[in-house]
Amino acid sequence: MNLRDPLTPLQAISLGITARTMSGCLLIPITVVKTRFESGFYKYESIGQALRLIYKQEGMRGLSSGLAPTLLRDAPYSGLYLMFYTQLKEVSSLALDNKKMVTVNFGCGILAGIFASIVTHPADVVKTKMQLYPLEFKSAYSGFLFVYKKYGVLGYFKGIVPRMLRRTLMTTMAWTVYEQITRTIGLK
Repeated sequence: MNLRDPLTPLQAISLGITARTMSGCLLIPITVVKTRFESGFYKYESIGQALRLIYKQEGMRGLSSGLAPTLLRDAPYSGLYLMFYTQLKEVSSLALDNKKMVTVNFGCGILAGIFASIVTHPADVVKTKMQLYPLEFKSAYSGFLFVYKKYGVLGYFKGIVPRMLRRTLMTTMAWTVYEQITRTIGLK
């Protein structure tokens, strides 16, 4: 495979999943602390104190709480996003000239983010519950059951609009900038 060749859908999904799984595993303790700070329920004075207290009180299980649903959300999101993005971009670029590529890349990024967010949002809802209430959920399965029993199917989509806006705009901007830089320096 030549690096300048477009990615196949399987290659795009595999690359996105692998990259996000690696970063998700490394960053989960920070994600746990961020989620707890945002909740207002925990009263930590600093990130360092939060990491120490969580480890002391809950061990590695506490520092990695929500890892499974985080990976179930983020790895597929990244894989699906990259697949949708590359496929949409390939189809769109056939019809347009190079002068409009920034707009094409941005539009493809928006659509890819929306599609990937819809598919992966249920895991995000469960991850948040598990990180906020780590002692109540023994597994991702118990988190999924809880959400369904308490809220029904629509519970899996609570907060989807803000998440979709945030994630879609973040990934769209990142990929649009990436595309422009690689094109400008001659890598594409």
